[in-house]
Amino acid sequence: MVQKTLLGLNLPTDPRWVDIASKSLEDILVDHAYCEQKAASSCISLIVQYPDKGKLVEMLTPVVAEEWSHFERVIQQLNSRGFQLGHQRKDEYVLALNQLIRKGGNREQQLVEKLLVNALIEARSCERFKLLSENISDQELSKFYYELMVSEAGHYTNFITLAREYMPNEYVESRWNEFLADEAEIIKTIDIRGDRIH
Repeated sequence: MVQKTLLGLNLPTDPRWVDIASKSLEDILVDHAYCEQKAASSCISLIVQYPDKGKLVEMLTPVVAEEWSHFERVIQQLNSRGFQLGHQRKDEYVLALNQLIRKGGNREQQLVEKLLVNALIEARSCERFKLLSENISDQELSKFYYELMVSEAGHYTNFITLAREYMPNEYVESRWNEFLADEAEIIKTIDIRGDRIH
């Protein structure tokens, strides 16, 4: 029996990640800022691609605003510590997840693929924000990451709910379990990088 972690992830983050990350706060904050920017962009992309899906537009529009607000808040954390945003780095984790998206199928199946990838990213981010909130000595950042952990859990729920809106629950559950298994394999193969959220 696989021991599920936060939000049902099949494999917990290696404890070494948070040890390294807590010593690399500038790098983590820079990477985090870009994660929030990409999360907002991803929601905008879904809205633009599926403007006829009223429930999707309704649920994701406020998420765009919230993700962008998180981006602004991470920038504030960088600025308050005398750090600069710096350049975006390649996100091997997200690139690998996108390779899992099945080609073909109808429009709703393609939508569900994208929604479940977004749900996975939010779930893993939530798990890592929890680790940061519990393990970094900087009390301001600890509180900050706790707040964002709660928010990311809500976004994960939004994506799963929307997937069930557009495809039968049995289909979504089956595909979600496949994604979880594949995501665990990705986590095993990616080098532990304390300068990245994923």
